[in-house]
Amino acid sequence: MALTDAEIRTFKPTPGKRYSKADTGGLLLDITPGGVRTWLYRYRLNGKREKVVIGRYPDVSLKEARAERDKLAAKVRAGISPSQERKLTRTGLSSEPTVREFGDRYYKDQVERGKDPKQVRRYLDSEIYPALGDRKLREITALDVQALVYRKRDNGFPAAAMRIRLVLKQIFDYAIELQLVPMNPASMVAPRYIGKATRRRRNLSPKEIREYIRVVYRSNMRRQFKLALHIILLTLVRKSMLLLAEWKEFDFDSGEWTIPKEHMKGRKGEEHEHTVYMSTQVKNLFLELRELAGESDLVLPGRSSSRKPFARNALNKALEGLTFNMDPFTIHDLRRTASTQLSEHGWAENVIEKALSHEKGGVAGIYNRAEYAVERKKMLQWWAGYVDAIVTEEKVVVGAFKREVG
Repeated sequence: MALTDAEIRTFKPTPGKRYSKADTGGLLLDITPGGVRTWLYRYRLNGKREKVVIGRYPDVSLKEARAERDKLAAKVRAGISPSQERKLTRTGLSSEPTVREFGDRYYKDQVERGKDPKQVRRYLDSEIYPALGDRKLREITALDVQALVYRKRDNGFPAAAMRIRLVLKQIFDYAIELQLVPMNPASMVAPRYIGKATRRRRNLSPKEIREYIRVVYRSNMRRQFKLALHIILLTLVRKSMLLLAEWKEFDFDSGEWTIPKEHMKGRKGEEHEHTVYMSTQVKNLFLELRELAGESDLVLPGRSSSRKPFARNALNKALEGLTFNMDPFTIHDLRRTASTQLSEHGWAENVIEKALSHEKGGVAGIYNRAEYAVERKKMLQWWAGYVDAIVTEEKVVVGAFKREVG
């Protein structure tokens, strides 16, 4: 039954007891033991009861309270929670935040003071926001999450793909708690399928090589990693050869990097030394690494100790934190890229194979470590110049390369 002003004036406080009187449409008048009378609007949304304060009586009259109730009821019919809307207003969020807006709120409320916030921040800024950041949180579907996660998986980083899914799941769990979304799209992307993709081998086109160099050097990863990822492309070496390299292996006067047999990949008993003939560009990249290495004997000394190299997956983690506008690829695909491009530009297959350290077995392999030395020097210098030309088309500054190295 509807309340009247005359009836409201007769309501008296009850010592030690709080009670309420109902109007119509969910409007209530709450009376405290101290005599404070407050208008409340009670409603049900998504199967859950909620209420919101309208104001105190008589500052807010019965007529004004009913008018405000009608406005709030219209929001409820539209699927908006007035209670949560007010909470979000106090935190600076709208009732329809973007993924970026709510992701930053989630990070501040749930992550910033917790364990390893930097990793979550990196996934937000490098992966989630570039793909989904400007879209409304409520609009994101399971297919959107799947596309982002599977792209990372197919790039050869299933562990990172799992972590991206987890961050998205936690974001949407928090959004559900605040009643901003009705369901969690990340929960609908099954983890068991993320780690089972078959990696697709491929090589980068010239346009993709330019994209690779551009993104690497414009990123905020460690300078050593930028140089290392560039060197791998220019020298055709395996990642492990570079991570284990020591300065005693280098002769900058002759331009030779001699990789010891224990750092080579091969069947047991068939590993041999391998010589890399450094181009002018590669020499300068290594000279910068030597300055960054300080007194360490290692080319890439680890963060915690100058006597230990970076972990085997350090470069992978650095690369997986980047977002490229092209199909997925791995570090190993850089060797395949160089091999393919060199072959397409007429360099002899046996010279390319030797540069890739695909050695012959037995005694022949041991005595042929310098085979095709002249051709390999020319080829690797041409390749470095070719990559330079690709990069300068985009006018990307990757380093002040000199033409002479003293």
